[in-house]
Amino acid sequence: MATNRKDRKRSKRRTLRVRSSIKKGSLPRVSVFRSHKHIYGQIIDDNQHHTVVSFASSQLENAAGDKKAVAHMVGKELAQKAKEKGIDRVLFDRGEYKYHGRVQALADGIREGGLTI
Repeated sequence: MATNRKDRKRSKRRTLRVRSSIKKGSLPRVSVFRSHKHIYGQIIDDNQHHTVVSFASSQLENAAGDKKAVAHMVGKELAQKAKEKGIDRVLFDRGEYKYHGRVQALADGIREGGLTI
């Protein structure tokens, strides 16, 4: 968590830079939020400004293993819910986080669940 104003500005700038590189409107995007304890993923339709599907590690009933394993399960579950809604391709929005660790495990779970990133 950013503690001072400079860190918060840097974090916000990083988020906006990543989001600006994604082509808006062409496909729904998977937005990732990572806290110390949980990881959250939601699929957002930017055309309608609407969250289509969301899932979090706090909703898992059989969350066993380390945080990367839990993030992988969240990605699989998110992909399964998206498939039920008829979504098969998405864009991955990592936000301010680096693409490694839990964020990468979530993306791998989404791919394993059958979505194309």
